[in-house]
Amino acid sequence: MKLHSLITQYVTYRQSLGEKFITNGNVLKSFNRFLGRSKNLSDIKSKQVNSFLAGKGAITINWHKKHQALRGFYRYALSRGYVKSSPLPTIIPQKPQRLTPYIYNAKELKDLLDAALIYQGTRGKLVPYMVRTILLLLYGAGLRIGEVINLSLADVDLTQSLLIIRETKFFKTRLVPIGTQLTQSLFLYVLWRKREGFSQDPQSPFFVRRDGKAIHYHNIDLAFRLIRKKAGVKRTDHPRYHPRLHDLRHAFAVHRLTTWYKEGADVQELLPVLSVYLGHSKLEDTSVYLTMTPALLDEAGHRFQTYAFSKENSHD
Repeated sequence: MKLHSLITQYVTYRQSLGEKFITNGNVLKSFNRFLGRSKNLSDIKSKQVNSFLAGKGAITINWHKKHQALRGFYRYALSRGYVKSSPLPTIIPQKPQRLTPYIYNAKELKDLLDAALIYQGTRGKLVPYMVRTILLLLYGAGLRIGEVINLSLADVDLTQSLLIIRETKFFKTRLVPIGTQLTQSLFLYVLWRKREGFSQDPQSPFFVRRDGKAIHYHNIDLAFRLIRKKAGVKRTDHPRYHPRLHDLRHAFAVHRLTTWYKEGADVQELLPVLSVYLGHSKLEDTSVYLTMTPALLDEAGHRFQTYAFSKENSHD
């Protein structure tokens, strides 16, 4: 059987179970391109699989992501008799240490927003003003980049200062209230968007390219890399990894926790609120932000652990 045919069959099967299966599906398509569309499943050898997994350079977390996708695929192929054995490696390398998110300080955030308006050397697909507004929203509301670029006009209710985040990472829809300043910034963007002649259909993308089409992740990611360089924002603790778009979300969470702690607020009571706001599926997922702060939040971290474990025990 052709590799391409079984990958198509497998992806369809996983999606029939209610999964989006986008990330792993893309890995399998990449695997297919790597080996060739005409490749027979029975002809795939361990050496070829190892070469695909290794890529170029040192082992990264991407190795494990690719291995996970292939493991599910070959489990499916074995269970249905398409192959007699799996060519996947039996020795799994240790996962590299998880990258510590970069927490932008106030000056760096201002420098990034300023650079967003002047980062383009030549006219690009994205309008700098719109890119700056995206950065404001990423930090101001702590959203994931996918949630931002998937917003439609109908999802942004500025009269109520409310965003509707649909079909998130965990297939849920949530309401995200935003502050007065962010609401005003988005209101000005809406006026600009209308003045520029972009579609006013409620289902049209809220953020668009110059040609009116929806923004793709690689568009904004590339723009941010240029902005970061223009602003001179970089990390010194791990030169291989530079501050990312997603770190704006981390900075939002840490700064919110820090503010609560400085104000003497009951952090253990407010953490569940932050967890819901961020769209986390588990309360424990939010606790990771407490490890990113200085000694100021040590006590809050201790209180969170006490609270989280007491909640777990109450459900035993």
